[in-house]
Order: sequence, then C-alpha cells, then structure tokens
Amino acid sequence: MNKIVSKMLAGGVILLLMVMSGIYDLTRAEQRFTDHGNGTVTDRKLGLMWAKTDNQADIFWNQIQDWLTGDFPDTIPQLYENWRLPTAAELQSLFVEDAKYQGYQTRCGHPVKIVPQIRLSCILVWTSDTALGLPIVFNFNLGSAFSVDLHDNRGCRVLPVRSLQP
Repeated sequence: MNKIVSKMLAGGVILLLMVMSGIYDLTRAEQRFTDHGNGTVTDRKLGLMWAKTDNQADIFWNQIQDWLTGDFPDTIPQLYENWRLPTAAELQSLFVEDAKYQGYQTRCGHPVKIVPQIRLSCILVWTSDTALGLPIVFNFNLGSAFSVDLHDNRGCRVLPVRSLQP
C-alpha cells in the first residue's frame, strides 16, 4: 500500500512540476518581447527587432528587395535601418510548439502558431535561406521550412527583421 501511495505522490509532484514549467515558459515568452507601439517588436532573447506585421499580400521572391527598400520603410517610423529577410532559424524561434497554444487564424484562412506579439496575414514567410538555388519559406502552421519555386507566391509573405547590434 505504501508503494502505491509513494508512486501516486511522485506522479503528482512530476505533474505539478510539468504544469509549473509550462506556466513559467509562457510567462518567459511574454517577457521576451517588447511592443514599441510603432509597428515594431523587440525580441530581447535574440537581440532582434521585428516588424509587427508582414507585408499583407502575396509577394514573389524577386519583388522582396524592392518592397523592403521602397514600400516597407513608409509603414514604420524612419528611426531604424538595416531591415532584412530573417533566416529560417530566426523564424523558427517565433514558432510556438506548445500543444496547448492554439495560435490564431490568418486573413487568408490558415491557422498559425507564431508568438502573439507578431501578426501574420497568411501562413508562409520568406527566409533569406536557399537550397539548391531555390528560396526557402517557413510555414507557421507546421513549424517547418521548405523550398519554393521562384514562380510561386501563394501565401508567401515578408516579415522584416533587423539586428539590434551592428
């Protein structure tokens, strides 16, 4: 009988630690980001500043640089420079793997599991990475990256990022 009680107590303690760990992780994630109220969000963990939203429309790979240097700077205060495409690893850091986190539905109808401080309008975000000459996108529904044909843009967005340290 004592063995059964001991196992139940041990199981309860482990469950309590798991729950507390999850709560701690969610709290830490909330403290990781600072919303500046000007269309930017700082990620203190990685030392990056993100645009709070993506470009809000499908965009081809060959149009990204013109958008980053021409259209995007007009959407936020002219306080910042050196905006670029994020790497797949940087985008992966924004994906929420917690099974309890439901994420949100994008305008294009797909659910995404990205940190709530950043709002996407669709499921895919272009990265600066390539594989075999093809650009790579990150899928915020599945939490994985894959290559895309240069002539495809359905669901592909740009989420600008900049390093806080030069």
